[in-house]
Amino acid sequence: MKRALLFLVLGILGLAAAVAASRASQKAAIASSAPVEGSAPPRWTATFQKPSDADLKKRLTPLQYEVTQHEATERAFANTYWNNKKPGIYVDIVSGEPLFSSLEMFDSGTGWPSFWQPLEPANVKQSSNLGGILGSYAEVRSAHANSHLGHVFTDGPRPTGLRYCMNSAAMYFIPAEDLEKAGYGQYAKLFETK
Repeated sequence: MKRALLFLVLGILGLAAAVAASRASQKAAIASSAPVEGSAPPRWTATFQKPSDADLKKRLTPLQYEVTQHEATERAFANTYWNNKKPGIYVDIVSGEPLFSSLEMFDSGTGWPSFWQPLEPANVKQSSNLGGILGSYAEVRSAHANSHLGHVFTDGPRPTGLRYCMNSAAMYFIPAEDLEKAGYGQYAKLFETK
């Protein structure tokens, strides 16, 4: 019994060491090949064609690529937009398609940017209900680039009761004052003070 327990402990320690070494090598690879953080997506047009996987790997950061193409989730409270209070819109990092507005953003306490409705519902699609221990929720993807954005839950505020809990890495923020020059001038009027 003692011998079996010893082998079990040694096996666990060996596995932990292998995982730590693998993570360290992944971090080194990411640090040496990462594109510049926050590079702008292409200007959105209705004729968008999704780039090849190789092109996406070149243009996106490793985190952006893993989130949008492989359904990864970034860390809560350690992402770019979880606490962004600036007025503006959020677009898909791959396609530039408009997704959400700061006007529908709220503090969900989750550590991820959360919205109670999309800016352009036609640009946001949902999978069927996934349910489970987290309650009722569905995966959210961009309609044209098919980027994984996050998940939508049914515990949000009024008027929709929805919480679109998004990954910052899947989106690019365009401040209200830059909407015209970025090619999203049709949304500027949403932020005009009366």
